[in-house]
Amino acid sequence: MKRKGICITSLVSALLLALSFSATAEEGVTDTTIRIGQWGPQTGPAAPWGAVARGTGVYFQMINDEGGINGRKIDYRMFDDAYNPAKTKAGVKELQEGIGIFGWASGVGTACGLSVKDYLMERKIPWVGPAAGSLHWISPPQKYLFAVYPLYYSEAQILTKYAVSTLGKKRVAIAYQNDDYGKNGVAGAEKQLAKQGLKLVAQVPVEVADTDMKPHIMQLRKAEADAVLLWVGPVHAARIVGTGAAMQFQPQWMSTSTCSDFPFMFSLTKGLWKNVIVANFGELPDSTAPLMQKYKKAHEKYAAKDERWGVFFYAGFGFVEPMVEGLKRTGRDLTRERFVKEMEGIRNFKGIFGTIDYAPYEPSDVYSRQGQKEVFLTQCMEDAKAKRLTDWMEPD
Repeated sequence: MKRKGICITSLVSALLLALSFSATAEEGVTDTTIRIGQWGPQTGPAAPWGAVARGTGVYFQMINDEGGINGRKIDYRMFDDAYNPAKTKAGVKELQEGIGIFGWASGVGTACGLSVKDYLMERKIPWVGPAAGSLHWISPPQKYLFAVYPLYYSEAQILTKYAVSTLGKKRVAIAYQNDDYGKNGVAGAEKQLAKQGLKLVAQVPVEVADTDMKPHIMQLRKAEADAVLLWVGPVHAARIVGTGAAMQFQPQWMSTSTCSDFPFMFSLTKGLWKNVIVANFGELPDSTAPLMQKYKKAHEKYAAKDERWGVFFYAGFGFVEPMVEGLKRTGRDLTRERFVKEMEGIRNFKGIFGTIDYAPYEPSDVYSRQGQKEVFLTQCMEDAKAKRLTDWMEPD
Protein backbone atom coordinates (compact mmCIF):
# COMPACT_ATOMS: atom_id res chain seq x y z
CA MET A 1 0.00 0.00 0.00
CA LYS A 2 2.80 2.34 0.86
CA ARG A 3 4.57 1.67 -2.43
CA LYS A 4 1.30 2.11 -4.27
CA GLY A 5 0.63 5.35 -2.41
CA ILE A 6 4.04 6.67 -3.34
CA CYS A 7 3.40 5.86 -6.99
CA ILE A 8 0.05 7.62 -6.94
CA THR A 9 1.53 10.63 -5.16
CA SER A 10 4.38 10.82 -7.67
CA LEU A 11 1.96 10.55 -10.55
CA VAL A 12 -0.25 13.33 -9.16
CA SER A 13 2.79 15.55 -8.55
CA ALA A 14 4.05 15.02 -12.09
CA LEU A 15 0.59 15.77 -13.46
CA LEU A 16 0.29 18.96 -11.43
CA LEU A 17 3.76 20.04 -12.58
CA ALA A 18 2.84 19.43 -16.20
CA LEU A 19 -0.44 21.32 -15.81
CA SER A 20 1.39 24.17 -14.11
CA PHE A 21 3.90 24.41 -16.97
CA SER A 22 1.17 24.29 -19.63
CA ALA A 23 -0.74 27.01 -17.82
CA THR A 24 2.22 29.37 -17.60
CA ALA A 25 4.27 28.52 -20.70
CA GLU A 26 4.30 31.04 -23.54
CA GLU A 27 2.60 30.11 -26.79
CA GLY A 28 5.04 28.34 -29.09
CA VAL A 29 7.46 27.50 -26.26
CA THR A 30 7.96 24.10 -24.65
CA ASP A 31 10.58 22.89 -22.22
CA THR A 32 12.75 21.85 -25.17
CA THR A 33 11.67 23.94 -28.19
CA ILE A 34 10.91 27.44 -29.49
CA ARG A 35 8.58 27.48 -32.46
CA ILE A 36 9.51 30.11 -35.08
CA GLY A 37 7.61 30.72 -38.33
CA GLN A 38 8.45 32.25 -41.69
CA TRP A 39 6.89 32.58 -45.14
CA GLY A 40 8.87 32.74 -48.38
CA PRO A 41 8.13 32.55 -52.13
CA GLN A 42 9.39 29.14 -53.20
CA THR A 43 7.29 29.49 -56.35
CA GLY A 44 5.77 32.40 -58.29
CA PRO A 45 7.18 35.69 -59.63
CA ALA A 46 9.54 36.27 -56.68
CA ALA A 47 10.84 32.68 -56.38
CA PRO A 48 14.51 33.84 -56.54
CA TRP A 49 13.93 35.47 -53.16
CA GLY A 50 12.76 32.13 -51.74
CA ALA A 51 16.37 31.36 -50.83
CA VAL A 52 15.98 33.74 -47.86
CA ALA A 53 13.67 31.35 -45.99
CA ARG A 54 15.83 28.36 -46.88
CA GLY A 55 18.88 30.20 -45.58
CA THR A 56 17.12 30.84 -42.28
CA GLY A 57 16.37 27.12 -42.07
CA VAL A 58 20.07 26.27 -42.44
CA TYR A 59 21.00 28.93 -39.86
CA PHE A 60 18.59 27.46 -37.32
CA GLN A 61 19.81 23.93 -38.08
CA MET A 62 23.36 25.07 -37.36
CA ILE A 63 22.25 26.64 -34.07
CA ASN A 64 20.35 23.51 -33.05
CA ASP A 65 23.35 21.30 -33.72
CA GLU A 66 25.44 23.62 -31.54
CA GLY A 67 23.05 22.95 -28.67
CA GLY A 68 20.21 25.36 -29.33
CA ILE A 69 19.42 28.48 -27.34
CA ASN A 70 19.37 28.27 -23.54
CA GLY A 71 18.58 24.56 -23.64
CA ARG A 72 15.89 24.78 -26.33
CA LYS A 73 16.03 23.83 -30.02
CA ILE A 74 14.33 25.94 -32.66
CA ASP A 75 11.29 24.30 -34.23
CA TYR A 76 11.25 26.11 -37.58
CA ARG A 77 8.04 26.19 -39.63
CA MET A 78 8.28 27.72 -43.12
CA PHE A 79 5.66 27.79 -45.88
CA ASP A 80 5.51 28.88 -49.52
CA ASP A 81 3.22 31.86 -50.08
CA ALA A 82 4.20 32.31 -53.77
CA TYR A 83 4.55 36.08 -53.11
CA ASN A 84 0.77 36.24 -52.81
CA PRO A 85 -0.49 38.30 -49.82
CA ALA A 86 -3.68 36.27 -49.59
CA LYS A 87 -1.63 33.08 -49.21
CA THR A 88 0.65 34.79 -46.69
CA LYS A 89 -2.30 35.76 -44.53
CA ALA A 90 -3.90 32.32 -44.73
CA GLY A 91 -0.64 30.51 -43.97
CA VAL A 92 0.30 32.68 -41.01
CA LYS A 93 -3.17 32.34 -39.50
CA GLU A 94 -3.16 28.57 -40.01
CA LEU A 95 0.17 28.07 -38.24
CA GLN A 96 -0.46 30.64 -35.52
CA GLU A 97 -3.87 29.32 -34.56
CA GLY A 98 -3.19 25.70 -35.43
CA ILE A 99 0.06 24.86 -33.64
CA GLY A 100 1.08 28.17 -32.02
CA ILE A 101 4.13 30.20 -33.06
CA PHE A 102 6.24 32.10 -30.52
CA GLY A 103 7.45 34.63 -33.08
CA TRP A 104 7.91 35.22 -36.80
CA ALA A 105 11.25 35.64 -38.53
CA SER A 106 11.97 37.54 -41.74
CA GLY A 107 9.31 36.95 -44.42
CA VAL A 108 9.80 38.21 -47.98
CA GLY A 109 7.72 40.99 -49.49
CA THR A 110 6.22 44.32 -48.48
CA ALA A 111 2.68 43.51 -49.60
CA CYS A 112 2.92 40.05 -48.04
CA GLY A 113 4.12 41.48 -44.74
CA LEU A 114 1.44 44.16 -44.70
CA SER A 115 -1.21 41.47 -45.06
CA VAL A 116 -0.29 40.04 -41.64
CA LYS A 117 1.26 42.96 -39.75
CA ASP A 118 -1.92 44.04 -37.96
CA TYR A 119 -2.88 40.42 -37.22
CA LEU A 120 0.46 39.77 -35.48
CA MET A 121 0.65 43.10 -33.68
CA GLU A 122 -2.90 42.86 -32.30
CA ARG A 123 -1.98 39.48 -30.79
CA LYS A 124 1.34 40.81 -29.43
CA ILE A 125 3.37 38.29 -31.43
CA PRO A 126 7.00 39.28 -32.09
CA TRP A 127 8.12 39.67 -35.69
CA VAL A 128 11.83 40.27 -36.34
CA GLY A 129 13.61 41.12 -39.58
CA PRO A 130 10.97 41.48 -42.32
CA ALA A 131 12.78 40.81 -45.60
CA ALA A 132 11.65 44.13 -47.04
CA GLY A 133 12.68 47.70 -46.31
CA SER A 134 9.24 49.25 -45.92
CA LEU A 135 8.50 52.41 -43.96
CA HIS A 136 5.34 50.67 -42.74
CA TRP A 137 7.37 48.58 -40.30
CA ILE A 138 8.47 51.65 -38.34
CA SER A 139 6.00 54.42 -39.17
CA PRO A 140 4.32 54.23 -36.79
CA PRO A 141 6.60 51.97 -34.75
CA GLN A 142 5.08 48.74 -33.41
CA LYS A 143 6.12 47.34 -30.04
CA TYR A 144 6.47 43.76 -31.28
CA LEU A 145 7.99 44.46 -34.71
CA PHE A 146 11.76 44.86 -35.14
CA ALA A 147 12.97 45.85 -38.61
CA VAL A 148 16.45 44.85 -39.78
CA TYR A 149 16.47 45.55 -43.53
CA PRO A 150 17.58 49.17 -44.25
CA LEU A 151 14.73 51.24 -45.68
CA TYR A 152 14.09 51.15 -49.44
CA TYR A 153 13.40 54.85 -48.97
CA SER A 154 16.94 55.36 -47.66
CA GLU A 155 18.51 53.22 -50.38
CA ALA A 156 16.82 55.37 -53.01
CA GLN A 157 18.16 58.52 -51.36
CA ILE A 158 21.72 57.19 -51.28
CA LEU A 159 21.69 55.88 -54.87
CA THR A 160 20.14 59.09 -56.16
CA LYS A 161 22.69 61.26 -54.38
CA TYR A 162 25.50 59.14 -55.81
CA ALA A 163 24.05 59.42 -59.33
CA VAL A 164 23.88 63.21 -59.17
CA SER A 165 26.79 64.21 -56.94
CA THR A 166 29.36 61.58 -57.93
CA LEU A 167 28.37 60.53 -61.45
CA GLY A 168 27.08 63.91 -62.55
CA LYS A 169 23.70 62.63 -63.76
CA LYS A 170 20.97 65.22 -64.22
CA ARG A 171 18.02 63.26 -65.56
CA VAL A 172 17.13 60.56 -63.05
CA ALA A 173 14.11 58.29 -63.59
CA ILE A 174 12.68 55.25 -61.82
CA ALA A 175 10.93 52.06 -62.92
CA TYR A 176 9.07 50.82 -59.88
CA GLN A 177 6.88 47.90 -58.87
CA ASN A 178 3.43 49.41 -58.49
CA ASP A 179 2.97 48.67 -54.80
CA ASP A 180 4.30 49.90 -51.47
CA TYR A 181 7.76 48.46 -52.17
CA GLY A 182 8.18 50.44 -55.39
CA LYS A 183 6.54 53.58 -54.08
CA ASN A 184 9.01 53.69 -51.18
CA GLY A 185 11.74 53.99 -53.81
CA VAL A 186 9.92 56.77 -55.62
CA ALA A 187 9.47 58.74 -52.40
CA GLY A 188 13.14 58.42 -51.43
CA ALA A 189 14.37 59.46 -54.87
CA GLU A 190 12.02 62.45 -54.95
CA LYS A 191 13.18 63.65 -51.55
CA GLN A 192 16.86 63.44 -52.44
CA LEU A 193 16.42 65.09 -55.84
CA ALA A 194 14.48 67.95 -54.25
CA LYS A 195 17.51 68.64 -52.02
CA GLN A 196 19.58 68.96 -55.18
CA GLY A 197 17.09 71.11 -57.06
CA LEU A 198 15.98 68.33 -59.40
CA LYS A 199 12.93 66.16 -60.09
CA LEU A 200 12.40 62.68 -61.46
CA VAL A 201 12.12 62.94 -65.23
CA ALA A 202 9.96 59.82 -65.35
CA GLN A 203 8.15 57.49 -62.94
CA VAL A 204 7.27 54.26 -64.74
CA PRO A 205 5.06 51.78 -62.85
CA VAL A 206 5.57 48.05 -63.38
CA GLU A 207 2.82 45.58 -62.54
CA VAL A 208 3.78 42.16 -61.19
CA ALA A 209 2.01 40.52 -64.15
CA ASP A 210 3.82 42.65 -66.79
CA THR A 211 6.02 40.71 -69.20
CA ASP A 212 6.58 43.10 -72.13
CA MET A 213 8.94 45.88 -71.07
CA LYS A 214 8.95 47.80 -74.38
CA PRO A 215 6.32 50.34 -73.27
CA HIS A 216 8.30 50.99 -70.10
CA ILE A 217 11.57 51.51 -71.97
CA MET A 218 9.84 53.83 -74.43
CA GLN A 219 8.74 56.06 -71.55
CA LEU A 220 12.23 56.12 -70.05
CA ARG A 221 13.84 56.84 -73.40
CA LYS A 222 11.34 59.59 -74.22
CA ALA A 223 12.25 61.25 -70.90
CA GLU A 224 15.94 61.10 -71.94
CA ALA A 225 16.85 59.58 -68.58
CA ASP A 226 20.61 59.25 -68.02
CA ALA A 227 20.22 57.24 -64.79
CA VAL A 228 17.36 54.85 -63.99
CA LEU A 229 16.58 53.38 -60.59
CA LEU A 230 15.11 49.87 -60.69
CA TRP A 231 12.71 49.27 -57.79
CA VAL A 232 11.38 45.95 -59.05
CA GLY A 233 12.03 42.25 -58.57
CA PRO A 234 14.96 40.38 -60.20
CA VAL A 235 12.93 39.04 -63.13
CA HIS A 236 11.49 42.43 -64.06
CA ALA A 237 14.87 44.09 -63.57
CA ALA A 238 16.43 41.60 -65.99
CA ARG A 239 13.67 42.15 -68.53
CA ILE A 240 14.01 45.94 -68.31
CA VAL A 241 17.79 45.92 -68.75
CA GLY A 242 17.55 43.36 -71.55
CA THR A 243 14.83 45.25 -73.40
CA GLY A 244 16.76 48.48 -72.94
CA ALA A 245 19.83 46.95 -74.58
CA ALA A 246 17.73 45.64 -77.47
CA MET A 247 16.23 49.11 -77.97
CA GLN A 248 19.66 50.77 -77.66
CA PHE A 249 18.72 52.53 -74.44
CA GLN A 250 21.50 52.11 -71.90
CA PRO A 251 21.48 54.68 -69.09
CA GLN A 252 23.28 54.12 -65.82
CA TRP A 253 21.10 51.43 -64.27
CA MET A 254 20.94 51.52 -60.46
CA SER A 255 19.07 49.09 -58.25
CA THR A 256 17.85 48.44 -54.76
CA SER A 257 19.50 45.72 -52.70
CA THR A 258 16.77 43.28 -53.74
CA CYS A 259 18.78 42.81 -56.95
CA SER A 260 22.24 42.86 -55.35
CA ASP A 261 23.08 39.19 -56.00
CA PHE A 262 25.52 39.84 -58.85
CA PRO A 263 26.20 36.21 -59.94
CA PHE A 264 22.46 35.55 -60.09
CA MET A 265 21.62 38.79 -61.92
CA PHE A 266 24.61 38.44 -64.27
CA SER A 267 23.41 34.96 -65.24
CA LEU A 268 19.78 36.02 -65.51
CA THR A 269 20.66 38.90 -67.87
CA LYS A 270 23.31 36.96 -69.81
CA GLY A 271 25.95 39.47 -68.78
CA LEU A 272 23.89 42.64 -69.20
CA TRP A 273 23.99 43.33 -65.47
CA LYS A 274 27.57 44.50 -65.92
CA ASN A 275 28.06 48.12 -64.75
CA VAL A 276 24.80 48.19 -62.75
CA ILE A 277 25.22 49.94 -59.38
CA VAL A 278 23.33 48.59 -56.37
CA ALA A 279 22.87 49.14 -52.65
CA ASN A 280 24.14 46.39 -50.35
CA PHE A 281 22.87 45.57 -46.85
CA GLY A 282 25.45 42.95 -45.89
CA GLU A 283 28.80 41.32 -46.53
CA LEU A 284 29.69 40.31 -50.08
CA PRO A 285 29.61 36.59 -50.99
CA ASP A 286 33.40 36.23 -51.12
CA SER A 287 33.95 37.95 -47.77
CA THR A 288 36.65 36.43 -45.59
CA ALA A 289 35.03 37.69 -42.37
CA PRO A 290 35.06 34.87 -39.75
CA LEU A 291 31.28 34.86 -39.36
CA MET A 292 30.76 34.62 -43.13
CA GLN A 293 33.18 31.72 -43.27
CA LYS A 294 31.28 29.97 -40.48
CA TYR A 295 27.97 30.45 -42.30
CA LYS A 296 29.46 29.26 -45.56
CA LYS A 297 30.50 26.03 -43.84
CA ALA A 298 26.93 25.65 -42.54
CA HIS A 299 25.71 26.08 -46.13
CA GLU A 300 28.07 23.34 -47.28
CA LYS A 301 26.95 21.02 -44.48
CA TYR A 302 23.19 21.53 -44.34
CA ALA A 303 21.93 23.10 -47.58
CA ALA A 304 20.52 21.13 -50.49
CA LYS A 305 23.10 20.21 -53.13
CA ASP A 306 21.65 22.64 -55.68
CA GLU A 307 21.40 25.53 -53.18
CA ARG A 308 23.77 28.27 -54.31
CA TRP A 309 25.75 30.34 -51.80
CA GLY A 310 24.59 33.85 -52.58
CA VAL A 311 23.17 37.09 -51.20
CA PHE A 312 19.56 35.93 -50.99
CA PHE A 313 20.53 32.70 -49.21
CA TYR A 314 22.75 34.15 -46.49
CA ALA A 315 20.40 37.10 -46.06
CA GLY A 316 18.25 34.45 -44.39
CA PHE A 317 20.93 34.31 -41.69
CA GLY A 318 21.39 38.06 -41.39
CA PHE A 319 17.72 39.01 -41.08
CA VAL A 320 17.30 36.80 -38.01
CA GLU A 321 20.68 37.25 -36.29
CA PRO A 322 19.18 39.95 -34.01
CA MET A 323 16.29 37.61 -33.15
CA VAL A 324 18.71 34.90 -32.05
CA GLU A 325 20.66 37.48 -30.04
CA GLY A 326 17.43 38.56 -28.32
CA LEU A 327 16.51 34.96 -27.51
CA LYS A 328 19.95 34.34 -26.03
CA ARG A 329 19.70 37.44 -23.84
CA THR A 330 16.22 36.51 -22.62
CA GLY A 331 17.51 33.39 -20.95
CA ARG A 332 15.64 30.31 -19.89
CA ASP A 333 12.50 32.11 -18.66
CA LEU A 334 11.26 32.88 -22.16
CA THR A 335 8.16 35.02 -22.64
CA ARG A 336 7.30 37.43 -25.41
CA GLU A 337 7.42 40.43 -23.09
CA ARG A 338 10.88 39.52 -21.79
CA PHE A 339 12.06 38.90 -25.33
CA VAL A 340 10.86 42.34 -26.47
CA LYS A 341 12.62 44.00 -23.53
CA GLU A 342 15.91 42.28 -24.39
CA MET A 343 15.56 43.19 -28.07
CA GLU A 344 15.16 46.83 -27.05
CA GLY A 345 18.54 46.65 -25.32
CA ILE A 346 20.48 45.65 -28.42
CA ARG A 347 23.10 48.28 -29.31
CA ASN A 348 25.94 48.23 -31.85
CA PHE A 349 25.19 44.61 -32.74
CA LYS A 350 27.27 43.45 -35.69
CA GLY A 351 26.61 40.23 -37.54
CA ILE A 352 27.01 39.92 -41.29
CA PHE A 353 24.87 43.00 -41.98
CA GLY A 354 25.42 46.63 -40.98
CA THR A 355 25.32 47.78 -37.36
CA ILE A 356 22.02 47.06 -35.58
CA ASP A 357 20.56 49.29 -32.86
CA TYR A 358 17.15 49.27 -31.14
CA ALA A 359 15.67 51.37 -28.36
CA PRO A 360 12.78 51.13 -25.88
CA TYR A 361 9.40 51.42 -27.57
CA GLU A 362 8.31 55.01 -28.04
CA PRO A 363 5.30 55.75 -30.29
CA SER A 364 6.84 59.02 -31.48
CA ASP A 365 10.28 57.55 -32.27
CA VAL A 366 10.06 55.88 -35.68
CA TYR A 367 13.67 54.73 -35.48
CA SER A 368 13.27 52.84 -32.19
CA ARG A 369 12.41 49.79 -34.30
CA GLN A 370 14.65 50.38 -37.36
CA GLY A 371 17.67 48.23 -36.61
CA GLN A 372 19.93 48.90 -39.61
CA LYS A 373 20.21 52.32 -41.23
CA GLU A 374 23.36 51.96 -43.32
CA VAL A 375 24.22 50.48 -46.73
CA PHE A 376 27.17 50.62 -49.11
CA LEU A 377 27.26 50.73 -52.92
CA THR A 378 28.90 48.34 -55.34
CA GLN A 379 29.08 48.02 -59.12
CA CYS A 380 28.83 44.79 -61.06
CA MET A 381 31.97 44.10 -63.08
CA GLU A 382 33.05 41.43 -65.55
CA ASP A 383 32.24 37.86 -64.47
CA ALA A 384 29.82 39.22 -61.83
CA LYS A 385 32.62 40.49 -59.59
CA ALA A 386 31.71 43.35 -57.25
CA LYS A 387 33.58 46.64 -57.20
CA ARG A 388 33.00 48.43 -53.94
CA LEU A 389 32.25 52.10 -54.53
CA THR A 390 31.61 53.42 -51.02
CA ASP A 391 31.98 52.66 -47.33
CA TRP A 392 28.93 52.05 -45.14
CA MET A 393 26.77 55.17 -45.22
CA GLU A 394 23.43 56.50 -44.01
CA PRO A 395 21.22 58.98 -45.89
CA ASP A 396 21.55 62.68 -45.10
